[in-house]
Amino acid sequence: MSAQWLYEDGIAEERAILVSGGSILSARVEWGEALRPGLVAQARLTKRHHGSRRGIVRFENGTEAVIDQLPREATEGVTITVRVIRAAIAERGRTKLPVARPAPGEAPRPAPTLREEIEASGAALRALPVTNAEFGRHGWDELVEQAQTGEIPFPGGSIIVSPTPAMTLIDIDGALPPLKLALAAVPVIAEALHRFDIGGAIGIDFPTLADKQDRQQIDKALGNALIDWTGERTAMNGFGFVHLVARLERPSLVARHARHPATAAARVLLRQAERVTEPGALLLTANPRVLEALQSDWERELARRAGRVVRRKADAGLALFGGFAQGVPL
Repeated sequence: MSAQWLYEDGIAEERAILVSGGSILSARVEWGEALRPGLVAQARLTKRHHGSRRGIVRFENGTEAVIDQLPREATEGVTITVRVIRAAIAERGRTKLPVARPAPGEAPRPAPTLREEIEASGAALRALPVTNAEFGRHGWDELVEQAQTGEIPFPGGSIIVSPTPAMTLIDIDGALPPLKLALAAVPVIAEALHRFDIGGAIGIDFPTLADKQDRQQIDKALGNALIDWTGERTAMNGFGFVHLVARLERPSLVARHARHPATAAARVLLRQAERVTEPGALLLTANPRVLEALQSDWERELARRAGRVVRRKADAGLALFGGFAQGVPL
């Protein structure tokens, strides 16, 4: 069966999965950030770094972005047309600003939606109502759980995916002998890069392999596993470390859940709520942090889509992702 994208237009979240044979090959999520790749707009150059082609631009809505490849004649205060090439990336304690580049002669246009982006690539896409069960049949809930924890088990071990300010780190753990453990982890790592939409700098910490031939065997296996992955990689060094670099346009699924756990949990709760079939009002029961992250316009949209009254119930004993939605008497 050929691969096909399935798409849901959720509340505060667009999500799409590339599926084949009942499994998720790739996944993408958009959270409606103000500055997303593909946006072309006017922005004011508020700062130009001395002796550099980089600076800071401010858009009409007040959001800022780093800009590079500035022409020599661009001075502070000038308004220029720019195109956003990377969304903001949240890190521990700070947020990396979006990145833009000058786009002279281009007409202003909004960033494409996730659906538009996939359709523009020529890929087959089928839009589904959120109440459809196909996402679940292909393993969406398991994928979300793995994004929450960053852990993906495999026979004999597991990989742990951890976003850091410098790169996404992938650690390998297990009881198998080092070479067998590394070989078993390779296809799981390759799948995770697609399934979690991981880009940018990626570091893989394999078990240390003293024998150069063993390291070369892992390099070959990794190269074969990444045949359809676009990026660059180094050979394994003597400490078992491999460095990958790929184009970075948006936060990975793991990064979104790690940096914004409460808002990620709120979006999961909203999806659950849209799928409730019990009659009556919709009661959202969740950890107080999740309910605080649940924006009022998201709740209004849920009420509009469901045609129901929406109520909240805080339960501090629930984990962030332990919330649930149900129908209750009016």
